[in-house]
Amino acid sequence: MNKTTHPFWVIVNKEISDHVKSWRFIILIAIILFTCMGSLYTALSSFHTAVKPNDPDGSFFFLKLFTISDGTLPPFIVFISFLGPLLGIALGFDAVNSEQNRGTLSRIMSQPIHRDYLINAKFVAALVVVSVMLFALGFLVMGFGLIEIGIPPTAEEFLRIMAFIVVSIFYVAFWLNLAILFSVQFRQAATSALACIAIWLFFSVFYNMIIHLVGKAIAPPETASMQQIMSYQKFMMGLLRLAPSELFSEATSTLLMPSVRSLGPLTMEQVSGAIPSPLPLGQSLMVVWPQLTGLVAATVVCFALSYVSFMRREIRPR
Repeated sequence: MNKTTHPFWVIVNKEISDHVKSWRFIILIAIILFTCMGSLYTALSSFHTAVKPNDPDGSFFFLKLFTISDGTLPPFIVFISFLGPLLGIALGFDAVNSEQNRGTLSRIMSQPIHRDYLINAKFVAALVVVSVMLFALGFLVMGFGLIEIGIPPTAEEFLRIMAFIVVSIFYVAFWLNLAILFSVQFRQAATSALACIAIWLFFSVFYNMIIHLVGKAIAPPETASMQQIMSYQKFMMGLLRLAPSELFSEATSTLLMPSVRSLGPLTMEQVSGAIPSPLPLGQSLMVVWPQLTGLVAATVVCFALSYVSFMRREIRPR
């Protein structure tokens, strides 16, 4: 069967068309584009002060376009960390319940197509839209940076930026799958949207506050041994890494700042003798491998839950 006439790809093409033509997507892409241009402008305006003689990352000019700022606006990676979840939520919070409320879900299921085609196609279509948008933004930043700086990125810089975009796609895919899960669980689209936004606000605003309160309550005394202090710091970092935004921040900062050699607490014995030099891309990936695994696992778990819930859902005509 031709790929273009396969029922799965027909649904995918229809979903992509609906996403691109919707006003919420146009508004979101406009907000993200304006914030991207603002962060790029602040990065270029402070570029001459960011490159220092003793900076281990001084030779990675293009990576600084994504990480530096003059203080007026956050850098590019912070905007992606903040606005990426909103994009995923907007594309998935009414993926299933809107079809059921309009009465189109039962009509689609009455056609001779597999039931899982619908839930899989909705996820694939939204993921394609997210991937195209993030790659376009990444190349847009590199294009303007090339025009302004006049120096093309090295092969390692290009690969690091591509790795950053892929990690960003997985990060947005987690929130997309969470939104699709709630769209299956809740009948009203407003309820699923509020549930997703509540979880996003909890991890973005309140989670760090709660962890800091817990940290104060269980902080070791001043006379504690080095082993107790290290155990306490590892425990606190483990709690912080339960938030997807923390995993994304650690992974992207390590990929875009090659001088980051560790993401955990280090003793003086481990630090002594270390030369402040950038890591190769392969070693940076090894440093953030737990964070990447956590993001992918969370994304897969959310998709599996939404898949199972949809396959067990009873669909009746309204």
